[in-house]
Amino acid sequence: MAHQLNKEEQLCSDDCLKCSEICTQTADYCLQLSGKHAEANHIRLLLDCAEMCQTSAHFMLRTSQFYPRTCALCAEVCERCAKACERMVNGDALLRRCAEICQECAESCKKMASMVTV
Repeated sequence: MAHQLNKEEQLCSDDCLKCSEICTQTADYCLQLSGKHAEANHIRLLLDCAEMCQTSAHFMLRTSQFYPRTCALCAEVCERCAKACERMVNGDALLRRCAEICQECAESCKKMASMVTV
C-alpha cells in the first residue's frame, strides 16, 4: 500500500514544485535583463534552487528516508536565493515574487527537515 503524504508533507512538496518553477522562469528572465541580473553566480543560484526544490519534492513524494536531509539543504538554498532576488528587486514584480516563493519554500522545508523518518 502506498504511503499517503500528510498535510505538511503535501504542502512542502507543493511549495517546492512552485519554487522550482519560478526559479527556472526567473533565471530565464534575468538572462534577458542582462547586466547584474545575468551574472553567473546569480543564474547558478536560481538554477541550483530550482533543482534542489525539485529533488526535495520528489524525495517527499516517494517518502524517501533521506527527505529530511534534502529539505534541510533546500531550505538553505532557498533562503540564499530569496536574499539574492530581494537585493535585485528594485520594483521588479517577478523578482519580488521569486523572493517571496523562495522564502515560503524555505519555511516549509525547515519544518520537514525536523521530521524523522524510519
